[in-house]
Amino acid sequence: MNDETTRDICDSNRWGLPAEAIADLGNRLQRFWERFRGCFKTKTRDSAEHAWSYLRGLLLMKTKRNFANIDRRVTNPEGDGQNLQQFMSDSPWAAQPPIQQVQQEIASTPGLEQGGVLLLDESAEEKAGEKSAGAGRQHNGRLGKVEMSQVGVFLAYYKAPVWTWVDGELYLQKHWFTPEMAAERRRVGVPAERKFATKIELGWRMIQRAKVPFEAVAMDDLYGRSGWLRRQMDQAGILYMAEIPEDTQVYLTKPDFGIPPSKPDKPGRPFTRPQVLSDEKPVEVRQIVSLSDTHFRRFQVRSTERGVLDDPFAMRRVWTIRDGELAEEWLVIRHEYDKRYTYALSNAPADTSHERLAWLKCVRHFVERSNQDAKSETGWDEFQAQKYRAWEHHLALTILATWFIAQTKYDWVNAHPRDPQLAQQMELEVLPALSVANVRELLQAVMPLPQLSQEQATHLVVKHLVKRSRSTRSRLKSQRSQRGQT
Repeated sequence: MNDETTRDICDSNRWGLPAEAIADLGNRLQRFWERFRGCFKTKTRDSAEHAWSYLRGLLLMKTKRNFANIDRRVTNPEGDGQNLQQFMSDSPWAAQPPIQQVQQEIASTPGLEQGGVLLLDESAEEKAGEKSAGAGRQHNGRLGKVEMSQVGVFLAYYKAPVWTWVDGELYLQKHWFTPEMAAERRRVGVPAERKFATKIELGWRMIQRAKVPFEAVAMDDLYGRSGWLRRQMDQAGILYMAEIPEDTQVYLTKPDFGIPPSKPDKPGRPFTRPQVLSDEKPVEVRQIVSLSDTHFRRFQVRSTERGVLDDPFAMRRVWTIRDGELAEEWLVIRHEYDKRYTYALSNAPADTSHERLAWLKCVRHFVERSNQDAKSETGWDEFQAQKYRAWEHHLALTILATWFIAQTKYDWVNAHPRDPQLAQQMELEVLPALSVANVRELLQAVMPLPQLSQEQATHLVVKHLVKRSRSTRSRLKSQRSQRGQT
């Protein structure tokens, strides 16, 4: 490739990144913020400036986004983060208004009126101890084991090319609601009206209050195995694609199902619960893969940066006992990358095309993208505060950050389309999309974080050394005191 061709390929205008759009990015963030600043006012105080500082910290900083560092890097070079911590942990502003406003903006965005999908999933963060709201020994999917963790249930929205978190709930295990934990609930600020709810119930709560337009819900097998949740969505007219474990049992032919008749010659209470009355036996879904009448066919689901997603799929109608009722559902089997089989149940109509089912089966990929953007790119996994309210506040501002990125990318795609010849020139089906890191690089250029002077940096180091010295002195005094008592 010669120098002239390289220059041509590196022309930012061809990539949909004109200089005027980049130059306006800082103003764009300011305008975005002005739409939301009213959400951070209470009856007695306007804390909007703290929220603005925190949002910029999430977007502009790459790592170490704790209260003290955000304060120093964004607001005050000599700040200690105390005001930010109070704003996040104790200020009474409600988290739901900015979250609901994000959903309303999505709903009013031209081009996102239909075709969207909600993605339900959970995510766990490892914790060093039990002092954070919701912390406890529970399954951590990231670690693949039971560990001291804090778990959130999250709702994401996807419609190409947009994906972003739109809601979340902190999961509190049952032991958090025991009388023995009353003092701890008060310490971390768990609302008195908060009652125990399963992850599945939290997920259904968020789906019910979602204000974004969506045509389906995709969820992993923790939620998909719940017949109760699938029945709730079916009764509400919500289309779902629910992942299920490989040992899930289904019927290949419709069984007789009902309440067994009472027999006069057999004493005892009459039957009250319906059950299978015929001789059909259920099979585990993993057994269906090898049946002679299970036919796999490749579907080209979408083009990706890594190539074409065209795995083999098998679809067939099955019957399940869904929360005590007989239900006819689609079983969708995917042979992922020709290595492993995954399974899902859907209440899609019987005449739904197999192409549509294959697409829905694969859409959960974008919940992983949403989680990655929120956690690795906008600081979700760096959250350290202990209080319940701080978790909710961090969620709201993380959702603002991910929506700003998603909205910016979406607007630029529509306002500044890429040169259609570029993909052909690069010999690609799909050109890579802007990443969060890409947008951050551009933001940092137009909104540079203040740099410390030599004197300011020296002063901060000395303050840190003094603080550590006082802490060491305090521990030594405590040790001497204990030894004197013994």
